[in-house]
Amino acid sequence: MNPKCKFIKATEEFNTFEKFVSAPLIRKSFLCENAVLGKIKIAACGFYKLYLNGEDITKGFFAPYISNPDEMVYYDEYEVSLQKGENVIGIVLGNGFQNNPGGYMWEFDKSPFRSAPSVALELELNNGEIILQSDSSFKTFPSPIVSDDYRFGEIYDANLEIIGWNKNGFDDTDWDYAIETAQPKGELRLCSADPILAEKEIKPKSITAIDDGYIYDFGECNAGVCRLKINGKKGQQIVLRYADILDDQDLNIANVWFVTDSWERDKNIVHKDAYICHGKETEYYTPSFTYHGFRYVKVSGITPDQATDDLLTYIVLHSDLKIRGGFSSSDDILNKIQEITVRSDLANFHYFPTDCPQREKNGWTGDAALSCEQILLNLNAEKSLKEWLRNICKAQKENGAIPGIVPTGGWGIKWGNGPCWDRVLVEIPYYVYMYCGDTEIITEAADAIEKYLGFLASINDERGLTAFGLGDWIHISNKYPKSPGWVTSSLAAYNISRKAEFLFNVVGMKDRAAHAKNIADDYRKAIREHLIDFDTTTAMGNCQTSQALCLYYGIFDKNEEENAFNKLLQFIHNAEDHFDTGVMGCKAVIDVLSSFGYSELAYKMITQKDKASYAFIVNQGATTLWECLEEYGQLRKFSFNHHFWGFVSAYFIKSVAGIHYNPYANDISYVDICPSFITELDHAKSYYDSPKGKISVCWERNEENIILTVDVPNGMSGYIKLENGFLFEDHTSEKEVVSGKFKITTK
Repeated sequence: MNPKCKFIKATEEFNTFEKFVSAPLIRKSFLCENAVLGKIKIAACGFYKLYLNGEDITKGFFAPYISNPDEMVYYDEYEVSLQKGENVIGIVLGNGFQNNPGGYMWEFDKSPFRSAPSVALELELNNGEIILQSDSSFKTFPSPIVSDDYRFGEIYDANLEIIGWNKNGFDDTDWDYAIETAQPKGELRLCSADPILAEKEIKPKSITAIDDGYIYDFGECNAGVCRLKINGKKGQQIVLRYADILDDQDLNIANVWFVTDSWERDKNIVHKDAYICHGKETEYYTPSFTYHGFRYVKVSGITPDQATDDLLTYIVLHSDLKIRGGFSSSDDILNKIQEITVRSDLANFHYFPTDCPQREKNGWTGDAALSCEQILLNLNAEKSLKEWLRNICKAQKENGAIPGIVPTGGWGIKWGNGPCWDRVLVEIPYYVYMYCGDTEIITEAADAIEKYLGFLASINDERGLTAFGLGDWIHISNKYPKSPGWVTSSLAAYNISRKAEFLFNVVGMKDRAAHAKNIADDYRKAIREHLIDFDTTTAMGNCQTSQALCLYYGIFDKNEEENAFNKLLQFIHNAEDHFDTGVMGCKAVIDVLSSFGYSELAYKMITQKDKASYAFIVNQGATTLWECLEEYGQLRKFSFNHHFWGFVSAYFIKSVAGIHYNPYANDISYVDICPSFITELDHAKSYYDSPKGKISVCWERNEENIILTVDVPNGMSGYIKLENGFLFEDHTSEKEVVSGKFKITTK
């Protein structure tokens, strides 16, 4: 798209809590001498819906992308067929990220780029001739979308509908001319992220009348919108409000805590969609520029005879990611955990991983750092992760610091970041390279990674350690993490520099790799000198998180690992084999137990039924992962739809079923099959669609034996490795990986 293409808007005014400004309709009529083929390129600061001769040709919801327009401005391309004679381009323009007062908690209402939404468009014929570009000749008029806010909701007045506005033959004499506006500061870029589409539609499981409305229960938490179908009276207003949970049969939105703090000011707009009927015939309404996270919808403004199953349909929305891996077993609890993990991943993926669809919709970097491996094992998310990483690099400050949320209008530098969160800068390229073999993502991020290494030096103390930023977040049953910030931040900084060394070597940046190695070596030395008690082989904090992280990141030497691991076991047994960690520590505990051959113990901790476990929240009715593995009644202000505990799915696929794909991150044609024959399971299976083909593994008990079935693509190398105590029929415990069935016995 021509960077000089003019941006236009309808008005200088923009939507606020105090004053609603309608989403504008924009149209342009033009003539073609013959039917021809062409290409429309459209960029927007905000969201758009695009029509050609009355047909909606928009790629999906919330086009083109969600970004800071001072850093990145996205456009889309559409191949189109133009008809002979009059043609009409129609655009509906939503506020999107450009104007989001609903994000005031993160200061989006103070963003320097905040303004009315704007759009740029050009139409190019297949012969290269540009026959149309946006300018002040485009016409504009207020739409029936009276107010729209990406986080809070939308208000639609059907009495303001204009029939035929986006078709030929329409008289737009009374419409205003568009205003040409300043070019946005950000880099203009074609969007390559997966579009946001509808996955499925869900009908209500139950409808319950309460004092001031009706509660529609759709049976599971997801993210999306409701399609309203109603025969109403003119002027009748139907209000939809949303929640994950109920309290005394009514909605509980305590977990949308930034809203409850200012409810009186925001109640006319917050977390609500409203539709005003025209009353002429059956009416349909689907919000255009907002979505919600919810299981329950409270409907007010309807009569008893209108409270039918057909009134609302849940349209589940997320980035158009395809399932590429999976896991199942004889344990229904594990299967449910896998199911709610994938549902949480999808509900929290709208162009990039977000932290909760009912409240924040923010791209928290630490959440994605924890989840990116299991997301890539389950979903083909690499294109979208790669696009988001470009935005992370753009958001980096001159001193190398990265905000805790991306995109941001400036919030997230003074709080919400730090090495534990900033490691997303290396985790995404590392795992995309591991699972997809993409080196371009490394090259694109290399400068930002190098710059961040310089930032680390600025936050170290005289010992060479850091305690900057967030640490072991959401510690189970504790207000504060048990692992000190010196441990978690310094270990995260060490991990960043080690992965930076690896990534630089992959793309041949040897000098940068050597520099990163020196930084990593210095961190490891400082951690060992100041944060480890070698008399007891214990990391500072005397807790599961500190001990597991030091083992996970290789801080202990080989001859120290056994004692260090036994200390971790002691911490676990002291907690009666429960997790006593935050989310960072939990991942490390599971991975370390598995790598030391204690997958049975990891399984036990995951499936503890009395408290603080994945099984614990499943047994309380969780349909998505919760923000904390706690008792439901204690979680009123936490999210009930979060993805960052989802790393447990990677444990299922890799350690229980046994697919260790490209474990050394150096060969996408390599896989080790290393199953854990957990006593409580009768069978387990998983698959992964690798770049080289589908890998699948299944093991099941057959009387006293185990039958292991392996299917790998031709040309795949690697090994099948059995746990201690198990042998193949030829009395070996390891063999080169091939497709086939293998009978396994105990020693």
